[in-house]
Amino acid sequence: MSQEMITVTIDGKEVEVAKGTLVIRAAEAAGIRIPRFCDHPLLEPVGACRQCLVEVAMPARDGVVRPMPKPQAACTMTCGPQMEVKTAATSEVARKAQNGVTEFLLINHPLDCPICDKGGECPLQNQAMSGGLHTRFTGKKRVWPKPIQLTSQILLDRERCVLCQRCVRFADQIAGDAFIDLQGRGGGSSPLDHHDFMGENIGAYDPALLELHDSKHASECGPAGGVACGCGGEGQEALGEGLKGSDPVRLPADAVLDMSDGAGKPAPRSHEAALLAGPGELDEGGRLFASYFSGNIIQICPVGALTSKQYRFRARPFDLASTRSVTEHDASGSSIRYDVRRGEVTRRMAQRDMDVNEEWITDKDRFAFTWQFGDKRLKQPLYRENKEAALEPVSSIFAYQAAAQALEGVKGERIGFLPGGRLTFEDAYAWSKFARVVAGTNNIDQRVRACSAEEESFVGAYVAGSGLAFTYNDLEQAPQVLLVGFEPEDECGSVFLRLRKASRKGQLKLTTVAPFESPSSFKSNAKVLYAAPGTEPEVVNAISEGAAEAYGETFTGLTQEGSVIVLGERSGEIPGLISAVEQLAVRTGAQVVWLPRRSGERGGVEAGLLPSLLPFGRPATSEAARENVAAVWNAPLPAEKGLGALEILAKAAAGELDALVIGGVDLRDFPDPELAKAALAKVPFVLSLEVNATEASELADLVIPVAPPAEKPGTFINWEGRLRPFGQALVSNHPTDRDVLNNVAARLDKELGLGTLKELHAEANRLLDWEGERVEFAAAAPVALNAPSVGQAVLATHKQMLDDGLTQAGDADLAASARAALARISPETAAELGVKDGGKVQISSSAGAIVLPVVFTRMPRSVVWVPQCSPGSHVYETLRVGTGALVSLAASEVTAE
Repeated sequence: MSQEMITVTIDGKEVEVAKGTLVIRAAEAAGIRIPRFCDHPLLEPVGACRQCLVEVAMPARDGVVRPMPKPQAACTMTCGPQMEVKTAATSEVARKAQNGVTEFLLINHPLDCPICDKGGECPLQNQAMSGGLHTRFTGKKRVWPKPIQLTSQILLDRERCVLCQRCVRFADQIAGDAFIDLQGRGGGSSPLDHHDFMGENIGAYDPALLELHDSKHASECGPAGGVACGCGGEGQEALGEGLKGSDPVRLPADAVLDMSDGAGKPAPRSHEAALLAGPGELDEGGRLFASYFSGNIIQICPVGALTSKQYRFRARPFDLASTRSVTEHDASGSSIRYDVRRGEVTRRMAQRDMDVNEEWITDKDRFAFTWQFGDKRLKQPLYRENKEAALEPVSSIFAYQAAAQALEGVKGERIGFLPGGRLTFEDAYAWSKFARVVAGTNNIDQRVRACSAEEESFVGAYVAGSGLAFTYNDLEQAPQVLLVGFEPEDECGSVFLRLRKASRKGQLKLTTVAPFESPSSFKSNAKVLYAAPGTEPEVVNAISEGAAEAYGETFTGLTQEGSVIVLGERSGEIPGLISAVEQLAVRTGAQVVWLPRRSGERGGVEAGLLPSLLPFGRPATSEAARENVAAVWNAPLPAEKGLGALEILAKAAAGELDALVIGGVDLRDFPDPELAKAALAKVPFVLSLEVNATEASELADLVIPVAPPAEKPGTFINWEGRLRPFGQALVSNHPTDRDVLNNVAARLDKELGLGTLKELHAEANRLLDWEGERVEFAAAAPVALNAPSVGQAVLATHKQMLDDGLTQAGDADLAASARAALARISPETAAELGVKDGGKVQISSSAGAIVLPVVFTRMPRSVVWVPQCSPGSHVYETLRVGTGALVSLAASEVTAE
């Protein structure tokens, strides 16, 4: 539907805008500057700072255009027909109003621009300097204790705050985490410490943190107080009462799961909010959990009130050289910027990209870059003569020759490639070509995680070569979205923000198949179809075009045109789940979107880093596809079916491989890390291409250091299929994966022809279009499930965004801001175990045990959820089992390590 257009006049210039456009946006469209502090295009207008005051004239009731009696805030006033606006450039009224606001702000604002982190990029500084202003106030400025540590990585200098409320509005409107708000009222009577006398200021929901007076709830609900825990003073005991009523898990399939409160009424969500939606839970540092997106408030703060502990006092904007880049942490493709001073990265910032991440990035994207420059960084190649010898430094020339000598003659089924899921497209393409042309094998798989043949065939049939078929904007505009095997806030922050944005507007009905209502589900107002691990196919099969009842929740089905099913990579862990989703899409006409977690997985799919795939969706088993690629690569391709990652490890552990080439592998990500270690120890020759020393590289026979993303140009392909090129931020002496493989191939008398990015891109473009046959999806059936006996539970697990991953190493402050590891069980399960809320449980298997604090959660009985790779909870490494496995569950008084 077309918008009604109107014409307004700004500083004598006519501008045509849509009816309802804010005056400040109309001015921007006309290229006219209006200063502001509180205004932000992605936040709802509030008119808090009054810096954007302008003179406005508009038609009165008699139709005569007359000036309004007072200046108006351009950030809250919408344009109307015949409106005339005058800014400070043409109106003395507007100029005096804006200068007056600036002078008021300078009364208490410290004049420490040379040492302020915002100096050089501060709107208040610009406004004061451009207007030649200074304050006439000669009294003593108001001061506060400083800095206040809001989180482990964000510091607050309250005397610099201009109360624009950008940070508060971001937390409320965008992230959905109420971790910061206005405190006090008016000017106050500081330095008195009692809250009732404190002046208005920004702070967290933590009286102890701000040195304010504790409310009565502090004694009832803990040091955070009633506001912090969200229980309204009713105490934590009410939480458990509100969650009771979940019957045994649906094992076997004919069992019934009633999620009512026992009296036929749905269990309330209000108490659950205290637990799930924060700020009631703690982070690893023992503070109230803030947000996965808290760092954005530093960037949107218009002054130096909110600063990064990591960046504070390290540089000034005019010292920095900036390079646009793309996040390496997830498949979002979020735009970021490296700021470098004297050859050292000082900070990473969000870049505006309205088609992808808008202006927001996760804290992981913002702060987790030190892993590329830490103490474990590999400086030069390492080599060992035999398995008993130690790794010794060698030259790059020796390393390439040693690699070529070890790989010479090792081909076909006797060699395997595990490149990992974090490669750029260019490096992934080099791995794919090297495996097929040099090693003559399809034994290559980037999935360093739990995976299945069902998932591989689905990706080959519906994802590979599909291009930009579905975008962020399509997701935001979808009327209904069903999430399967996907936790958006933990697995792709930008997707979570888009889903929450659409849900908050009321234009999206979001539903998720999951064992419990997660924080992101609560904040996105998602309906939860409760499913114990392994029963998800049954839930999905129950959904039809009409209404469906599943697990006590009524779901209207994907009935609206444009509905979407988001299929996370974890769905591949449940046999038959992807097949059930594919059948659901056929029944309802919904579009299925596959969303991997790692930054390089979609690019790896397009490059052919799966045993059944050649570049851009060509089946490796198709003779026509092989001939098509061989014509470009000038070499024959192997026809034998390749092995997946877990099959490669099993074959290596059995002594059936002569060589293994790995890169970017965290052994803890495999379902059985001990098997992975045994495999690397058993293979006669292991070549590792790595940035840092890892457990995998320590087991290798030859380690060649490669450049991290900051030290090379390249391209990621995000989950949409969108190309995300980025530049090189730092000079590097280390080669890329492509360089290494090119050099090794040359010493084996094989020419890859990938010496430059230009050559690689030209070759890849020749393969881009493929109209031939595709991989055929191989449906799988669900497996029979065993019901847990007394003292047992079904294990549910996934990785949290901030965990013990290798790409977060070296940043203790970021690690301290992660959600604390805990175990989630239902109150009924806890009652059976004799565990109280806040107690501890032991989750054990034949391999080991994990002890964690327990939290009551509305979820199926006899199910326990724990984080997969967090401090004190390394599921694969400790238990050596994964989602859907039966584990022993018992109360514990043992202190978790």
